[in-house]
Amino acid sequence: MARRNFNLLMLLPPLLFAVFAGLAWFALTRENPDELPSALIGRPAPSLAATTALGDDPAVTDADLRAPGVKLVNFWASWCGPCRAEHPVLEELAAGGRTIIGINYKDDPEKALAFLTELGDPFAATGADTTGRAGLDWGIYGVPETFVIASDGTVLLRHPGPLTRDLVDRRLKPAIASAE
Repeated sequence: MARRNFNLLMLLPPLLFAVFAGLAWFALTRENPDELPSALIGRPAPSLAATTALGDDPAVTDADLRAPGVKLVNFWASWCGPCRAEHPVLEELAAGGRTIIGINYKDDPEKALAFLTELGDPFAATGADTTGRAGLDWGIYGVPETFVIASDGTVLLRHPGPLTRDLVDRRLKPAIASAE
């Protein structure tokens, strides 16, 4: 009997290794393991009433979210390094005719305007979320974050983190195509 218990104990380390290896494989093969799912997908986009105008532009309104065509809502800040890195991608999307609504998040308005003056302004409309209220309503947990919004104001996709050309091709374009 003692010999049988010894054989079962010998199987325990390889079995535990297999379980941990399976969990690691699952975690590493997810597209973005840090991404939290969004409760907004398939639901109407939250209000942007908490935002104010940035500079001389008119304030962003909820009507902007329901304007014709698929649009992007991008939360960004001048103090955000990844926002600076993704900016050329936003410029390309805007140059290609994509409507982008920019929400400047918890930033100094003068620094935000300087950022856009330096790098270019890809936004069709820009709002300032100086208190972070709109960011809370949208469920963001950092900047940059980008949402794809259908013509009826429904959230189709949420992407946390900076956009790259590859991500635009793999994630944004299919979401946009499904709504057009």
